[in-house]
Amino acid sequence: MKGKKTVISALNGLLTHEMSSADQYFIHSRMYHDWGLEELYERMKHEQEEELDHAARLVERILFLEGAPDVAARAKLKIGKDVPSMIRNDMAYEAFVRKELVKVIALCEKEGDFVSRQVLVGLLEDTEEDHLYWCEKQLGLIEKMGLENYIQSKTS
Repeated sequence: MKGKKTVISALNGLLTHEMSSADQYFIHSRMYHDWGLEELYERMKHEQEEELDHAARLVERILFLEGAPDVAARAKLKIGKDVPSMIRNDMAYEAFVRKELVKVIALCEKEGDFVSRQVLVGLLEDTEEDHLYWCEKQLGLIEKMGLENYIQSKTS
């Protein structure tokens, strides 16, 4: 099915963000692993896998619309230097992607592509209800417990 160029271009923009966040979460997960923070390592490994699943859904939709998925493009990564900055950087990127998803959902509605819209609503739910919420919760725990106690609670 021939899709509209505006929608395909916007989906490719989202694909860039999903691939970039997967890369950022890959690095952060390995940093957590290196520091012995196994619970955080496992969580970020999960987030990386989820972002790759989001990317796969976008690739499939772009191909269905007879577009060319751009899996090479990446946004600049913001790699943290410590646990709080890593979580804040991830949360900021998720918030940015959330805004982009909302814009592209509106574009899909305008262009009458309700199947792409439905795919993106699923990604939005994952973004808002999973990772953004998790990041907010972790930063709240750090504030309540103190960083040292938080880190101790995340070791294996």
